[in-house]
Amino acid sequence: MRINPRIIALLLAFVISAITVTFLSFVNGTTQSMLFVVGVAGFLGSFFLILYTIEILVYREVTKMHQTIQRLKLKDFNFPRNAIISDPNPLKKLNQEIFVYVARKQQEIDELKKMEVFRREFLADVSHELKTPIFAAQGFIHTLLDGAMDDEKVRDKFLQKAAKSLDGLDALVKDLVALSQMETGEIRMRKERVDLRMLTLEVCEQLENKANQRNTTLKIKPDRMLHVWVKADPQRISQVMTNLVENAIKYGNDNGKVIVHFEEDKKHFFVTVRDNGPGIPPEHLSRIFERFYRVDKSRSKEKGGTGLGLAIVKHIINAHGSKITVTSKIDKGTTFTFKLDKAD
Repeated sequence: MRINPRIIALLLAFVISAITVTFLSFVNGTTQSMLFVVGVAGFLGSFFLILYTIEILVYREVTKMHQTIQRLKLKDFNFPRNAIISDPNPLKKLNQEIFVYVARKQQEIDELKKMEVFRREFLADVSHELKTPIFAAQGFIHTLLDGAMDDEKVRDKFLQKAAKSLDGLDALVKDLVALSQMETGEIRMRKERVDLRMLTLEVCEQLENKANQRNTTLKIKPDRMLHVWVKADPQRISQVMTNLVENAIKYGNDNGKVIVHFEEDKKHFFVTVRDNGPGIPPEHLSRIFERFYRVDKSRSKEKGGTGLGLAIVKHIINAHGSKITVTSKIDKGTTFTFKLDKAD
């Protein structure tokens, strides 16, 4: 129901006039003409006074406040104009607008707090990850400069270790740059028709030595599916498969199995990378795609890697219009799943 200031003023003026006339009617000597004049004067005076109070002092100011909040909403949150509340009652509308605005602002503040915590953790992780190879290479080189260079065996050993540390630093910086470019949209996916089965087979051949070191069996299933044609960026999808299969080998059990399984529906191919390793505890599953997040930091350091692989995988899959999920059971293994569009 629309509340009109004139209707409110009319009703209140009528009530005030009626009450005034009623009381005066009980006064001795009051004539009908006096009651009429008092009633009309009271009605008109009350009507215009109430109308001015509501229209000028209340509704106009409330409308101004409402318009200000609307402009703030449109500016701060990019609200569509058709989402603006259009209740006919300006007081109710103002209350609703303030509630929506405050709720969105609180949501924004909570998000900023989360981002601040994430920023601090990220800076701490980056500092630690960069410091480790730099200090290691620095230590080896200073040891050589302090006199160990004269011993040929020690010199070669320390130079190899320094080179390994610097190679790790180079890989870390490259992953950081790639991740940053993906997040800002600088790297675009160049999709084309790709046989994902053949690409996965090439990845498995490249990782065969690592698998043999742990006596891990690599399998691609089902055997009947000879080709898996998808629409994807071949370089980036190769990076995804390499990371997932290498992680399955690295963190799985000795004498274990890594299975890459393909399944199709009308529009997509579903890709599953599964191992039978120790699994990931449930409390870590929601965070394993975060940058530098490690389930077992000491074990992860021994295994190597930059700690950015799964974060890069997530961004690549997202850039293909899909998402990657993970399920895991302790002592049963871990499974990563995503889907890609079929190629025409």
